[in-house]
Amino acid sequence: MTALRRAVGIALVLTYALIVLGAWVRATGSGLACPDWPTCYGHWLPLPGEIPPDAGYAYHQVMLEWAHRLLAGVILGPLIVIIGWLAWRARSHNVRLPAYAGALIALLLVQAGLGGVTVLDQNSPWSVALHLSTALVLFSVLWLIFDCAGPAVARAQGAAGPLGIGLWLLALGAMASAAMTTKSGASLACSTWPLCDGALIPDLSDPAIRLNFGHRVLAAGVGLGALVLVGATRAQHGVHALAWSVLILVVAEIGLGALVVAWRVPVVTAVLHQALGVLVFGLLSLLMWRCIGTAPAHREKLAHAGVSGA
Repeated sequence: MTALRRAVGIALVLTYALIVLGAWVRATGSGLACPDWPTCYGHWLPLPGEIPPDAGYAYHQVMLEWAHRLLAGVILGPLIVIIGWLAWRARSHNVRLPAYAGALIALLLVQAGLGGVTVLDQNSPWSVALHLSTALVLFSVLWLIFDCAGPAVARAQGAAGPLGIGLWLLALGAMASAAMTTKSGASLACSTWPLCDGALIPDLSDPAIRLNFGHRVLAAGVGLGALVLVGATRAQHGVHALAWSVLILVVAEIGLGALVVAWRVPVVTAVLHQALGVLVFGLLSLLMWRCIGTAPAHREKLAHAGVSGA
């Protein structure tokens, strides 16, 4: 189990880095710097002299997109396959691990296909949002395996379970809407904060304003949901501390969103905004798994109920 947890820990760091790198690619307009897939200008490693003069991208932009593909396909992908093998070997300790690892590998295959779709569809807003959403779900399943491969910890009961699931879904929607807002060029469609152009509810006839305002509503929902979850877990100390951490980071994330508007979306601010958002989503995923009672299903425990170990 130790080897599995270490491998999943490394995968969590790499997945986080990959999603943040994707935000950097998006913020610098480098999403189509490699216009073909899976190669880049027909090469596995494009050199400066192999980029057409009329490509429209600087070489560093090409390398950003190429590095994103390298991290996903050459490093993280094989590591997830190794995690699947380690999870199978650990089935004598936790009967759920192989199923979780199977879901993880399935998500990896879907994500690889969506990467190709995103490029071939010219980085359309919907494809970018779907690609990011799948990466976030994969990130969440990694947190589940990491938690199940570790020692027993406090878990929530009662209303915390549905609240945790609802908050996770809200956060996933907020992240996806952020990607669509950015790719649609709607990041400044609402030019003021917290009101949208001075209005509590703006004129929603403009599609860009609808996207931007919808993202703000979802983000506010995440903040309120985190506050409610803090209250719902107040009697459960271990989970309560995690819920407080999520709430504090959500407030910081909303503050960064305000800076995106105030500073007119510089690259650094936009990348930091997504980096903190992914961190919030990761901790929220861990919180959700503990709220819905995904406690380790150890063979030793099941044996007392008459289930034989492998």
